[in-house]
Amino acid sequence: MDANIDRQPPAIEFRNVFLSFDDHQVLHDISFKLERGDMLVVTGVSGSGKSVLLRLAMGLLKPDSGQIFIEGREIENLNESDLLDIRGGLMGMVFQEDSLFTGLPVYENAAYRLEEHGWTDEEIERAVAEVLRFVGLDGEEQKFPEELSGGMKRRLEIARALIGWPRIMLFDEPTMSLDPLAALKVLDLVIRARDINHISSLYVTKKIYELDYLANNKTRVMVLKDGRIVFAGSVQEFKTSELPAIKELLALDHHDHSRDPYFTDPWDKDRRPAETIL
Repeated sequence: MDANIDRQPPAIEFRNVFLSFDDHQVLHDISFKLERGDMLVVTGVSGSGKSVLLRLAMGLLKPDSGQIFIEGREIENLNESDLLDIRGGLMGMVFQEDSLFTGLPVYENAAYRLEEHGWTDEEIERAVAEVLRFVGLDGEEQKFPEELSGGMKRRLEIARALIGWPRIMLFDEPTMSLDPLAALKVLDLVIRARDINHISSLYVTKKIYELDYLANNKTRVMVLKDGRIVFAGSVQEFKTSELPAIKELLALDHHDHSRDPYFTDPWDKDRRPAETIL
């Protein structure tokens, strides 16, 4: 399987991408590759261009210049119908802001994307059951978002993005505003989707301490500052870097994480959190 992955084009590739809003340059000469089955963690201070990067990858924004490829297909000149096929079939995204449909129950929220793309009722029922089981929301199908805790809402967002098992996932600060236990549950889902289903993941975060938990031998880190890539390398290289931009990121985190409910090995079946995960 790995040999086949090596012969395939990257899941996502940016080549010399520039983007401006009015006279403000948001991204400057961005080039990177997300290989199949890998995870690229994108970090940087607020306003560095992280979320914009994800919207470019989905075709929600178009660059001023440069090229963007999804599994070898250049997307910036595709029409909206072709872009919808890519978003609906190849990609899922968990947005930073709440994007659930408040008037629809859990089942309909999870099923929405498949209904848009012509799946049969039987196929949708199977897919919804599978993905809700994966995120731990089986049995909650008829509840509405207002009846869910913050952590459960975030897991439903992930279920909606993962349904149909897209080959590429984009995460825009998915643990933002969650308490540590709910955040841990979300990180576990990200790891399981990556490791079990070999999903290629572009993961945006400002929470540097999440890196150790997310890291495996196919995890790389990219740091943006003022719309430019100032670092790209392994997690270990990131941790030992003396770059001012990385030191600035580390200095912004004043919280003592020694009591956070993270584990050395996320796959350890014997681990037990001190509290219930909501």
